[in-house]
Amino acid sequence: MKKSLISEFLGTYILVFAGTGAIIIDSITGSIGHIGIALTFGMVVAVLIYSFGHISGAHFNPAVSIAFAVMKEFEWRKVFPYIVAQILGGVSASLTLLLLFGNRANLGATLPKYCEIQSFVLEFILTFILMLIISLSAIHSKAIKSFAGLSIGFTVGLEAMFGGPISGASMNPVRSFAPAVVSGNLEHLWVYLFATTLGAISSVFVYKILKE
Repeated sequence: MKKSLISEFLGTYILVFAGTGAIIIDSITGSIGHIGIALTFGMVVAVLIYSFGHISGAHFNPAVSIAFAVMKEFEWRKVFPYIVAQILGGVSASLTLLLLFGNRANLGATLPKYCEIQSFVLEFILTFILMLIISLSAIHSKAIKSFAGLSIGFTVGLEAMFGGPISGASMNPVRSFAPAVVSGNLEHLWVYLFATTLGAISSVFVYKILKE
């Protein structure tokens, strides 16, 4: 369990540091662009799955941990420690970025482009799709699991490309929580905590139908 929690801390730290770091650096230099930011998120997720998957399962996302528990693929008693490790990792990454660059671009916090309801629905759908892909590529007994990291990473990158300009394409409560708390931008945080978690849980019921 100790190694799993360290893995979740480190993986979430790297995810938030690289992904939101790309947003911050792009705001300073203009050299990465929207597509580059989306690719950064997708690639870091793929790399982390292959690096830490055999240690902790490579969740790095409270919504994923909760959905796995609902699916009975993960023990409920481990959910809270995993989420604590993920939060600590994400917040540590945002604090590091704050020290390095100051409070630029709200430290990469996710914010609705237009109304909260639109972003809520979009985040629900994006996380639903992501969790379904995770389940079908990494959990299903007939899945080619050696390709799961690429499948999940591509999904994150693609969804970030088209969802990012509208909702920020969080798909992960901690990815939104960490920069929001550290930058002090909490106004819309509820959207990204609830929509992503509900989207991930909802996908479990569709996965069970497909699995049967």
